Amino acid sequence: MKNLKIRILCALLGTGLISCATLTTTYNITKGTVAATYDTAKFVTKLGIGTLKMSYKMGTFTFNVISAPLEWPMTSDIESIDGLSPKEAVRQGRVKNSPYVVKGKHYVPMSVAKAATYQEIGTASWYGNETLRQKDGHMTANGEAFDPGKPTAAHKHLPLPIHVKVTNLANNRSIIVRVNDRGPFYGNRIIDLSAGAAKKLGFYSQGTARVKVETVEI
Repeated sequence: MKNLKIRILCALLGTGLISCATLTTTYNITKGTVAATYDTAKFVTKLGIGTLKMSYKMGTFTFNVISAPLEWPMTSDIESIDGLSPKEAVRQGRVKNSPYVVKGKHYVPMSVAKAATYQEIGTASWYGNETLRQKDGHMTANGEAFDPGKPTAAHKHLPLPIHVKVTNLANNRSIIVRVNDRGPFYGNRIIDLSAGAAKKLGFYSQGTARVKVETVEI
């Protein structure tokens, strides 16, 4: 395991004001997943009623996390999470690795400890452009606002949220994505990347690619 530096810049106070400070801490990444050291800048800001935005950067990848309004439709066909309606589970914060049901099939995500050393090779696909043509925004399985242009992904069994490094084995391109959704539920595909992530990895036009997925443990 390697220790990497994190620099946290700002934190949100309960009053809605921003308190800024700088501190240095460390996090570990699974051996062999990422060779470089990532300086992570992180800040939180209040955008509006019920909407919280957190932005942070890992290397060249910027992540914007925005909570979606509960009235938005979800990106997947999840019927229940932990025995609750999907949105009630999101509201109660019972999503991370809770069992869920899609089209009558039960899925049980892996534990956080097991996910820390997860690696898999298989087929990746991408999703998301269809949401741009639909009314309002869309909510991911853990309640975040979905943006097909951002580096995010869907996975059937990893805890949410979590970060993984995805490498396109055809061209050796890699990207770190935030897994915040459930899927893909088609064939034997192991991960569904956002359209933006697929473009970065160079398989947007083909639709699928053979990839290696490795957990980046923060």
